[in-house]
Order: sequence, then structure tokens, then C-alpha cells
Amino acid sequence: MSDVYELVVSVDLRDEISEGELAELRWHLGLGGRPERLSVVTRFPVVVWDDEGHPAIEDDPCPLLAGRGAAARVGGVLCSALESRAGLPRTGWALTSRQEVHPDEFEKLGELLRWLAARAHDTHLRGDGAVGVGFLRFHEAEVPEVLTIEGGQVGWPE
Repeated sequence: MSDVYELVVSVDLRDEISEGELAELRWHLGLGGRPERLSVVTRFPVVVWDDEGHPAIEDDPCPLLAGRGAAARVGGVLCSALESRAGLPRTGWALTSRQEVHPDEFEKLGELLRWLAARAHDTHLRGDGAVGVGFLRFHEAEVPEVLTIEGGQVGWPE
């Protein structure tokens, strides 16, 4: 049994994002190299084993929405895109990403999703105060659930 989910992030961002943040966002989406300084998601702790077999925590930065190619479990294609909304009534940035994710990745992804929600256009604000950032579907389910950020919390499944 596999705990894989289809994550679809689809959000329009306001244009108040710095060049450094855009570079990091492109890196997370697999659209550019890793910037020298990370400011969106700053910690990537992983457990490693030292020479004596003791666990240690190291920082291992990795892009969070950079999957590409055929999806192994959810079908279709894994991809990400970031486009300028210049010339449209709502300026800023349009972001879409479709990824396969495991619940072990929810915490790191949540940090990025909270950052995106804080910069999302008002059109993503729901009547209950939550910000809709996309959809999440367990790989065996037929219908996805809306993925929201409310009060700084991501609405991950329990």
C-alpha cells in the first residue's frame, strides 16, 4: 500500500515578490538553479547516520515542486510552470505545479504553501477566510479535495 498523493498547486501571486524570492521559487519548481541564499523555505533537515551508526540531523536543501515526467502512481505528467501576468487585469505571477507527494513531505511543502498563500491574489480567498492554493487527491481516490491554508495551517488529510 502506498501513501502517495497527487498535489496540484494553482495560484496567482501578487507582484510584490522580490527577485531573490522569484529565483528561489523558480528553483523549487525545477525552472532554475539554486540561489545562494534561501529565504522562502530556509531549513531542510534530514536524518543521516554518522560513522558510529548514530543519527544526526543535516541540512539538505532540495526543490519541493520540481518533479518532471511521467507520474509513477497518480497517472499523467508531473510538471511546474511560473508565468508573468503582465498585461492582464491582475498583474503578478501565475503558478501551476502537479506533483506526486508523500505525507513525509507535507511539513516542508507546507512552509512553501503558506508562503504562497500569503502572497496570493484576493481571488483565492474563500468566504470562510481560508486561502485556496490547489487540490490534493489520494492516489486511489477519484475526486480531489480543495487544499487550503487557514490561520497559518495547511489543510492536509489526517
